[in-house]
Amino acid sequence: MSTSAVVMMIVAMAIVWGGLVAAIIKLRSHPDEPEPADGDAG
Repeated sequence: MSTSAVVMMIVAMAIVWGGLVAAIIKLRSHPDEPEPADGDAG
């Protein structure tokens, strides 16, 4: 692998893993509200 390929791989991995970490942090600070359980959902 050339140097530019390694650099681009590291940049792409940082974007993907950074997005995952950002999503986890956002969901931990603002969790989704559970939907109310309706008895007559039919």
